[in-house]
Amino acid sequence: MPEGTGADPGLAAPDDGGPDRDTAADGGQDCVIALDVSGTGVKAALLGRDLTSRHTLRRATPRHWGPDPVIAEITAALIELDRKAAARGLTVRGAGVVVPGIVDETTGTAVYSADIGWRDLPLAAFLAEASGLPVTLGHDVRAGGAAECRLGAARGARDAWFVPIGTGIAAAVLCDGRPVRAGGYAGELGHVVAEPGGEPCVCGARGCLETVASAAAVAAAYDARTGRRVDSAAQVAALLTQGDPDARAVWDRAVDALTTALATVTTLFAPEIVVLGGGLAQAGGLLLDPLRAGLARRLTFQRRPELALAALGDLAGCLGAGLAAWDAAGVAAGTTPVPAVPAPHPAGSARPSRRLVGVSSAAAS
Repeated sequence: MPEGTGADPGLAAPDDGGPDRDTAADGGQDCVIALDVSGTGVKAALLGRDLTSRHTLRRATPRHWGPDPVIAEITAALIELDRKAAARGLTVRGAGVVVPGIVDETTGTAVYSADIGWRDLPLAAFLAEASGLPVTLGHDVRAGGAAECRLGAARGARDAWFVPIGTGIAAAVLCDGRPVRAGGYAGELGHVVAEPGGEPCVCGARGCLETVASAAAVAAAYDARTGRRVDSAAQVAALLTQGDPDARAVWDRAVDALTTALATVTTLFAPEIVVLGGGLAQAGGLLLDPLRAGLARRLTFQRRPELALAALGDLAGCLGAGLAAWDAAGVAAGTTPVPAVPAPHPAGSARPSRRLVGVSSAAAS
């Protein structure tokens, strides 16, 4: 499952080992460890109450060696950051770890991940025992959605979807102000069938949305149609702006599938806003404009959602992990929005526009 240049709360650049930021900025010496695991990399940070980073690290995920080395890498990152905090006089209040796949946050179980290979793993308990830290386990996309809803492009919304479109497609769902989890199975938008009998999907079905509209699928479809290799969906988007008819055909097919999926989402959940992130969202108006037009054609009585680009980029998962750790510690954190996001609107007033508040910089696959 998938993982923006927008406003940056201070996590983007790796720590250079230089002087610490002023810890008084967040009201004390407390911090949490936030760790976001994807199929390709581990992003981790010590975050203060204002979610400003005190130290960061990024490492590759050794998933090709199986789940045990990945667990060992996560454990090593937790221990290293705990030691860094102690050396800087910081007190770690807990750790938030978010991972891909099916995750049951209530039991702290990594139920399944095709990318990493674990199944029914009590990951929170294992990491807590190995690191000596209280660990809160979460799902990478739901954590990113929580961050976008509390800090980013969907701030103030009670009904929102966060849809990162990268190697795969998933969604975080906020309904009446509450996240929808369903034991970890909610939000698998990428496995809604968009083309019955279509291309086989890694999940075992055929014609899933991921096989048509993910960044990886867009690049692969252009390769198959033309015999000319492209490295990313971003290249297809660039060819589209140059008038390439094959790029147009591939792009229109992907947008049509996304429109169908979002029209279904709108009919069932009536979100106020749908925030798009991941590699495909880098295309900005090339994606949003036809999606808006497509929804306008298909929707009749339904509440039309606002479409916006993610504000927190590939940092959303890590920031969401930090929010979860602070929540578990019983501390309100990150209450100040990132600068690119409008201030909350008074109850009953018109919602401010969030269109184009930021552009996701997650690499297109």
